Amino acid sequence: MTMTISIDDGLYQQAKMQAQAERRSITQQIEWWATIGKAALDNPDLPIDFIHDLLIANAEDRSLATPFVPQGKRENG
Repeated sequence: MTMTISIDDGLYQQAKMQAQAERRSITQQIEWWATIGKAALDNPDLPIDFIHDLLIANAEDRSLATPFVPQGKRENG
């Protein structure tokens, strides 16, 4: 659903610059900020950088991931 909202001009300009740097639309940038902000409010004990990285990792294509194999694990025994 698409809705029109009013936001502060300064916030709009910040979102515009950040969106360009991260190759997002302004709408996508504001939605990203809102997602991080909501997750931070829902998890006040977690550092914001951890939340940011976790959201990015969760959005990545899992088919490109390399399976984790502990280094000390032996194949035969």
